[in-house]
Amino acid sequence: MSKSRSKVHPNYKGRYRLLNWSEYDRALVRRGDLTIWFTPEVIAAWQPRGDGRRGGQRRYSDVAVEAASTLRLLFGLPWRQTEGLLGSIFALLNLGLTAPDHTTLSRRAAGLRVELRRIPTTEPLHLVVDATGLAIVGQGQWAAAKWGERGRRGWKKLHLAVDETGRVLAAALTDGAVPDAAVLPGLLDDIVGPIRRLTTDGGYDTHEVYAAATARGARVVVPPRRDAVVSGDPVLADRDAHIEEIAEIGRRRWRVAAGQHAQARAENGVFRFKRVFGVRLRARGEPAQKNEVFIACNMLNRMTELGMPRSERVATA
Repeated sequence: MSKSRSKVHPNYKGRYRLLNWSEYDRALVRRGDLTIWFTPEVIAAWQPRGDGRRGGQRRYSDVAVEAASTLRLLFGLPWRQTEGLLGSIFALLNLGLTAPDHTTLSRRAAGLRVELRRIPTTEPLHLVVDATGLAIVGQGQWAAAKWGERGRRGWKKLHLAVDETGRVLAAALTDGAVPDAAVLPGLLDDIVGPIRRLTTDGGYDTHEVYAAATARGARVVVPPRRDAVVSGDPVLADRDAHIEEIAEIGRRRWRVAAGQHAQARAENGVFRFKRVFGVRLRARGEPAQKNEVFIACNMLNRMTELGMPRSERVATA
C-alpha cells in the first residue's frame, strides 16, 4: 500500500516540533533519581498507636504498607525483595525503623484505602477519557499457559480521565465486559471543579455520556457513528452539530476543526501507564488491584509534575 493511501500513516498527519527538549530531558533524568527520604510525619506514623482493645496490636500502619506497595510497584519487585529493599534503606539512613515482612505486606495490601490524590485547579478543565485492558494473574493465565486453547486469560479494564497536561484526574478499574460509556459518569463525579470540555473516542457516543457531561456544563466532542442522524434532543445538541458539520466538510476535516485529536492525550496516558508499570496487574484480589491502580496513577502524576514535553505543529507531512 502506498504512503498516500495508508491508514496507519496518512499523508494529512501533522508534523510537530518539541519546544522544551532541554527541560523535558532533565525531567526524564530526574525520574530515575533514587533519592529517598522519609518525612518526620511518616516516621512518626510508621508504627501505629495501640487501639486499647484486647489481643495483638498491629506493628505497622497503613502508611507503612502503602509506602512499601509504592516501592514494589515502582521497581517491579516481588514482596520478599520489597521487604529487603525497605530494610536496606532503613539501615543506610539509620532510621531505627523495621520493614514489614512480606507476608504482612501481601495480606495488608488488599485492606488499604488508597485514593487518587486531588489536584487543585481553578481553571475549567478540558477532560480527555480513554480505557484499556490490563491482564490479571490467576488460574486463567496458568491454565492458558499449561493447556493452550483450553485456558482463558483474565483481564480488567482501566479507565483514565486526564487533563491537557496529561495529569490523571480520575481513574476506575472494572471488569473487562463493562462498557466504557457506562463508567464515564462516575469518573465525572470524582472530579471537583468546572469542566469546559469533554473529548473521547467513538465508544462514548451514547445519550448517557452526553447527559452526564452537559449536566457539568461541558461541551462534548465525540465522533458520532457513521449512520448517526440529527435527533433534535436538547441533551444531544453538541452531537447534532457534529453530525451536520461532518455532512458538510467530511469526517477528517471535522476532527481537525473540532480538536478531536486531543484524544491522544488520554491515549498517551494509557501508554505511559503500561510503559512504566507493565501491561498486567501484579495484585491478585480486586481490592488490592484497585489500590495498585491508584498508587500507580499517583506516581504518574508525580512524574508529570517533574516535566512534560511541549510541542507545536509545524507542517503537514
